[in-house]
Amino acid sequence: MEGLQTQSATMKKINAPSDDPVGVSKLLEIRTDKVNNDQFQMNSKLAQTFLGNTEHALGEITDILVRAKEIALSQSSDANTSEDTRLGVAEEVQQLFQQAVATANRRIGDRYLFGGFKTQKPPIDGEGRFQGDAGQMMVEIAKDVFVATNVSGVEAFNTQPKSSSDFRNNGNSGYDAPPARTPASALESAGAPGPEQSQNVNVFDEIQNLRISLLTGDTEGVRTTLERLDQIQGRVITMRARLGSRLQGIESTGNALERHNITNASLSSAIEDADMAKVVSDSSREEAVLRNALASSHKLIQPTLMDFLK
Repeated sequence: MEGLQTQSATMKKINAPSDDPVGVSKLLEIRTDKVNNDQFQMNSKLAQTFLGNTEHALGEITDILVRAKEIALSQSSDANTSEDTRLGVAEEVQQLFQQAVATANRRIGDRYLFGGFKTQKPPIDGEGRFQGDAGQMMVEIAKDVFVATNVSGVEAFNTQPKSSSDFRNNGNSGYDAPPARTPASALESAGAPGPEQSQNVNVFDEIQNLRISLLTGDTEGVRTTLERLDQIQGRVITMRARLGSRLQGIESTGNALERHNITNASLSSAIEDADMAKVVSDSSREEAVLRNALASSHKLIQPTLMDFLK
């Protein structure tokens, strides 16, 4: 009766390890999995926040590049330009440059998005020089599944981020330098592309080059900048596609964790929860048995005053 009353009060058929040692062991495993999955889901939400804001920032950079290309296209012909119009457009390009720097220095809380491991200071200074590194901040979103929550400015704002070992950091230019010229014979024998094909192009350098070409009236320089802006835009679009793939993977992993938690909850309920209909039925039966036993013992043993005096 005591055991059934305890099950009725707690609605659990396992209230102590001794009730079902094997079931208790399985329940502890399930609860451990739930704690781990909850932490993985928190990590996933953190990663989605940073990657979503990074993708939005790259979208703004794309809009800036589109506008810069429009300006370069309109100013690429001497017939359509004059000194006054070039000066006015150059001022707009300067504003685009400042907007690009501000976007590249986007942060969440006190953490800058594009600085790599250097998250406590702006990755891009006022002149467009990179001050971060190529580090990737990894988080675990499932058991032994890691994902980078950031994109380094080296990858995001250069067309050939790994084409040179010279990262021109620490107050210099801040991005990959164009590769040193190699003799044509060596390139042909190695089957490598020419220097023009592998030359690195940087977002901030090209926006500034466009402005300088407009100020100096260098039409050929404006046309060259237009081609380079196309390369940069393609690179940024590629980075946005990669971020989209990461976000999709994180969402799929989160959905799998939720399904796993539901399965564990069902299994835990099957092991631990009491069948209340059976508990009530057994309680009624045991109560009837107890009452009958007490009544029988009362009839068998009927003490009288004479028995007590004896």
